[in-house]
Amino acid sequence: MSQIKDSGIGWIGEIPEEWNIKKFKYIAKLYTGNSISDEEKYLYESNVNELSYPYVSTKDVNLNTKTVNYDSGMRIDMNNRKFRIANPGDTILCIEGGSAGKKMAQINQKICFVNKLCAMHAEKDILDDWINLYVQSDSFAKEFSLNMSGMIGGVSLFDLKNFSIVVPPLNEQKLISKFLKEKTSKLDEAIKSAKNEIDLLNQLKRNIIRKTVTKGLEQNPNLKYSGVDWIGKIPQNWAVKKLRYLGTLQNGISKDGGSFGSGYPFVSYGDVYNNFVLPTQVDGLVESTSSERKLFSVEKGDIFFTRTSETAEEIGLVSTCFESIENATFAGFLIRFRPGSNTLDRNFSKYYFISDILRKFFVKEMMVVTRASLGQNLLKNLSVVLPPLETQKEIANYLDNTIGEIDKIISTLESTILISKDTKKSLIYEYVTGKKRVEA
Repeated sequence: MSQIKDSGIGWIGEIPEEWNIKKFKYIAKLYTGNSISDEEKYLYESNVNELSYPYVSTKDVNLNTKTVNYDSGMRIDMNNRKFRIANPGDTILCIEGGSAGKKMAQINQKICFVNKLCAMHAEKDILDDWINLYVQSDSFAKEFSLNMSGMIGGVSLFDLKNFSIVVPPLNEQKLISKFLKEKTSKLDEAIKSAKNEIDLLNQLKRNIIRKTVTKGLEQNPNLKYSGVDWIGKIPQNWAVKKLRYLGTLQNGISKDGGSFGSGYPFVSYGDVYNNFVLPTQVDGLVESTSSERKLFSVEKGDIFFTRTSETAEEIGLVSTCFESIENATFAGFLIRFRPGSNTLDRNFSKYYFISDILRKFFVKEMMVVTRASLGQNLLKNLSVVLPPLETQKEIANYLDNTIGEIDKIISTLESTILISKDTKKSLIYEYVTGKKRVEA
């Protein structure tokens, strides 16, 4: 049995004597991709031929299965020098936004990709398979978390290149990579199966929510045309109003990078992106003044919209605040809607604003240049279906119960996924840091 040594890095711990710790920049090529403007899209949407590469965005990378959808419909001619290319075997990793450090995949064909993704290409004394395994480890996740910064959340390419990676001899990299691929494949299948079931249940939830917030609970209500194509017909005694008449809108706080990490609570882009009910405890901190905390406050009943992203699909995602967060401010990449009258029940709005009928509005109206962006003027024109207040409460109670039962099933499946993921992470960590060894 070989001797061990202290790696000098807390989240890695001890490693075998003959293994090394290196910076990513010394063993791999790391680079981000290129974004397509709205004006350019038409050039690439029908460019499907054997002389073109798939164009991959973060939404094409599956969080659970760590696989890539290569058929998004966008392709780049291989002779187009504007776009960077990642090669088969490379690992792509999301480094910015709500999925930063979480979405990753090892690709099996040449691709072009957005600038929120970073490609990692093995170059010296290391295997592509080893890089792919290491970025899935708890060691990498810990270092990524420690380096997260910025309003939208992410890690800079400069910092990422200086991350540490454990490097065994090549022959042992091969042994461990082969061993772990075999061991983790069954866990991946369990994760994929549970995720498929969750997808079906989430579709059921979307159908129920869409129907209930636009048609109500009566079996055969008398309907009228809402006046809005993407809403369709609504019950006779319901109204439709623009958001501008229901409250006020406010963009979030803008601060330089040095202001984060200490101070007062800060609601981040990720807090809204990942939760349709805003957490009562948030991890972010920012140095803010009393006047800023008043202007950018986070109060019970507030509704937060994601304001900017690389894709229109990630714009207008909503989280409702059910408990005020004292002294908190919120990110500049968010818009706060604060209801100004007693015409909109927050429980009803929780469901209305996450319904997929709103996705049609946002995706249709969104302008994409280098990033998709939701402005207040557009949001003010968002049509809101308004049943009588008592009916809103009845709908919210019904959905709380119905969706709650579906969520219990989803929660069980998510626990299965979590256990499989934790088992996989633990297994990868133990072997990529040499806590356990594979016999030749």
